[in-house]
Amino acid sequence: MTETLSPLAAQGRAVIVTGLSGAGKTSALKVLEDLGYEAVDNLPVTLLSNLMSGGGTRPLAVGIDIRTRDFGVEPVLAEIDRIMAETGRALRMLFLDCDDEVLRRRFTETRRLHPLATDRPLIDGIRHERELVSPLKRRADVVFDTSNLAPGEFKRVLSSHFGLEGDKGLMVFVTSFAYREGLPREADLVFDARFLANPHYVPELKPLTGRDQGVADYVAADPAFADFFESLTHLLAPLLPRFAAEGKSYLTIAIGCTGGRHRSVYTAERLAQWLKDQGARVELRHRELGQEGK
Repeated sequence: MTETLSPLAAQGRAVIVTGLSGAGKTSALKVLEDLGYEAVDNLPVTLLSNLMSGGGTRPLAVGIDIRTRDFGVEPVLAEIDRIMAETGRALRMLFLDCDDEVLRRRFTETRRLHPLATDRPLIDGIRHERELVSPLKRRADVVFDTSNLAPGEFKRVLSSHFGLEGDKGLMVFVTSFAYREGLPREADLVFDARFLANPHYVPELKPLTGRDQGVADYVAADPAFADFFESLTHLLAPLLPRFAAEGKSYLTIAIGCTGGRHRSVYTAERLAQWLKDQGARVELRHRELGQEGK
């Protein structure tokens, strides 16, 4: 049975959602609302204290960015400090980041005006905003880079960090990926499996994946695999409880190979099973296959 927070405990939860324009603040607020938060966007900073000290049993998610009336980085940070001191709320800040080029493309494709680019080139407005809000990013409890996050993945990582279920400890997310498609932006730890023998060059194995027995047997038979996997688990074994003790609720481990279909997939499958055997809560995804693990 899922353990949920009591109304009193939930009431103390609050998330400030901020970051770069176009990085996904509106989407984040919608996800948090689905999770049970009362979502409020672009509330004037001067009214933030009234909202936080008001009654009600639902946790709060408040969107604040440069479009917010009376916005200023220093006033926002000062107000957050005052609210935490006076109300005792468990107030956390989520900062949404994104590559300049991705932001430029989003604004261009949607034909939206960037709030700081009404009288200057779009890319200049984006860069100016990045500089302006950088103190918020440094202060944030959680930073998400949304450049390559699909909507489903965005919802999943938000749920893991800000879900209202009772404390269940560290959640470990294992993903395989292809180096040629770029590193997973959300990864905390990245391991390279490209040194292993590559099934891609075996004609009967090429169309298969690391979830197929033939590929699994081939990769496992590489003399280097056993030592690699043993070293990997020996490294992680003492780290996981330390991450949990530091209050980290979510850890992403990424395993990469050239194409993201064979070696990394098999290694990720093996690692996810090892983690489950240790009693860890695990989610598994193969990015280039577009599949969730079993």
